[in-house]
Amino acid sequence: MTNASCGPWIQTLGALFECSPHGDYQRIRTPFLYPDGDSIDLFAKQTGGVWTITDLGETLRWLRMQSLSPKRSPKQQAIIEDVALNHGVEFFKGMLVVRCSSMPEYAPAVMRLAQAALRVADLWFSFRNRAVQSVVDEVADFLTERSFPYERGERLVGRSGKIWTPDFHVRVPARSSLVYVLTTGSRSASRPIVEHVLTAWYDLNQLTAGPEGLHCVSLFDDTADVWSDEDFRLVEPLSEVVRWSAPDEFGRVLAQAA
Repeated sequence: MTNASCGPWIQTLGALFECSPHGDYQRIRTPFLYPDGDSIDLFAKQTGGVWTITDLGETLRWLRMQSLSPKRSPKQQAIIEDVALNHGVEFFKGMLVVRCSSMPEYAPAVMRLAQAALRVADLWFSFRNRAVQSVVDEVADFLTERSFPYERGERLVGRSGKIWTPDFHVRVPARSSLVYVLTTGSRSASRPIVEHVLTAWYDLNQLTAGPEGLHCVSLFDDTADVWSDEDFRLVEPLSEVVRWSAPDEFGRVLAQAA
């Protein structure tokens, strides 16, 4: 129920919105939810007859907490800006903001802002999809953000004559690396994936020899609890094992490939 102490403007929103003091702002708890079930809260403040209503950056903070990437990708940024434009919302310093100066405008402004926050939060479904290609895309975004030159899906011939396509060939001054991304949401599928990558590293092992020998990296997407210690140990003799939950360590391994 709306808190009557917040005034008649807030009461125009109806019973599904709840108001409470929040420092210089009035917190508006909306009926909208983030994908994980948390309520979407907005914050309103009146200055000189103009109401400023904002999420105070909570939506992007929530989205950032769902991702291992330290920055938004250009594609994410473009979608967020499109959402703001389509809903008539200003995107400023990570905050979604609307303004209104008359009581009839107040409820529609709050609704526009809440819907924009919901649409931005829904990026989670597309960017945090646990499908293999989605995870590989995240790794590609990470490599781009860290300025690692790379080739994706390069076709390499193993000693057996079989064609293998590691997910990335990353070139740095120290030593270039081949990277396989191991990802699945199914525990039953984890061992076949590990065995496939192990076979690939064995068949491509001749590429690791010589002064320009490549460094092999097995990057486990451990955001899903499907891997066993034995899975990691299987590929350790032929590659360096890194976990995607530690992206900085992954970057260090690539930069200082030995």
